Amino acid sequence: MRAPAVVWDSSLLGYDLGGEHPFNPVRLELTIRLATELGVLDGVELLVPGPAGDDELRRVHLGEYIEAVRQAPMTGADFAHGLGTEDNPVFTGMHEASALVVGSTLLAARKIADGEATRAVNIAGGLHHAMPERASGFCVYNDCSVAISWLLDHGFDRIAYVDTDVHHGDGVQAAFYDDPRVLTLSLHQHPFTLWPGTGYSAEIGKGGAEGTAVNLPLPPGTRDGGWLRAFEAVVPSMLEQFRPQILVTQCGVDSHEEDPLADLSLSVDGHRAIYRRLRELSEAHAGGRWLAVGGGGYQLIRVVPRSWTHLLATVLDRDVDPATALPPNWVASVSRAAPNAEIPARMSDDRDTAFVPWGDGADEPVDIAIRDTRRAIFPLHGLDPDDPRD
Repeated sequence: MRAPAVVWDSSLLGYDLGGEHPFNPVRLELTIRLATELGVLDGVELLVPGPAGDDELRRVHLGEYIEAVRQAPMTGADFAHGLGTEDNPVFTGMHEASALVVGSTLLAARKIADGEATRAVNIAGGLHHAMPERASGFCVYNDCSVAISWLLDHGFDRIAYVDTDVHHGDGVQAAFYDDPRVLTLSLHQHPFTLWPGTGYSAEIGKGGAEGTAVNLPLPPGTRDGGWLRAFEAVVPSMLEQFRPQILVTQCGVDSHEEDPLADLSLSVDGHRAIYRRLRELSEAHAGGRWLAVGGGGYQLIRVVPRSWTHLLATVLDRDVDPATALPPNWVASVSRAAPNAEIPARMSDDRDTAFVPWGDGADEPVDIAIRDTRRAIFPLHGLDPDDPRD
């Protein structure tokens, strides 16, 4: 297999919403430092991105919105475009930093489309909430949607997007809600209990694309076993039916039990299990082609660096043993910068990620979502929603 591509440059730290905003770029820096200390990136050429141009941004965003983002540092808040809000404060260089995030995911997509890599990862990407005409949920430009649009114009006509962030992947779903070439699957905390309030099982796509939007809204408190039970009950069957040419995944880690902005209860071990399963599914159903991006995650020290180091390692086939101790140099540097932080000892939360597959006759809390989603989607693909073999 061709060597996977890793996109990273310190210039991506410029996407900084400032102050005490939870979307702090230090999480990216700590991840790269941890992955480096553990040897995950040994011998890997890190690809340096350039900013996406306006023509690429206009694949998803309106020209007037792009200009509003460009002008915002001079003109101030523009609430009509979602700029200057508590979630999306205006910052110097907003357009340039946001366009660079899009450019980084586009670079990863190009490497796969050009045949230079089968897999590619960009932990700085995953800004899945941005809408055509406005910023939303810490996201100014939607790098996921721009990259998918670009891939559709460069040799791909069946793309599956799997979103494992705790928040619904609303921006990507909206971009392709009527496009049968793109299958969007999102597993997230139930919209009745968490922003953005979308992602119900009944949201299935429209027009000729009915059945290509798939949503699994999970109850607060869902742990690794329940999450994986729901995933396995829906996602593999949908990928087998859709036969994508590439798998694009948004790998937000705000589903962790320690995340301050949401209420699912996954662990770092659960995240590692998810990434390994996504790798298997890309091999089984997408010719091995896998584009992975980051996303949410707001426990900056204890969670994001470990989980996304596992993501990098999984993409690179350099899986890190969960029992691996955190490197002393990394621990020491973090302790100096954050002396009151409680730093984990190992690359694991010591959680068992085993689960019982759906269809065993039990009634788990996630089974309402499983049944609702399968009954909304599976008949549209010729599958029996009540038969666990489908």
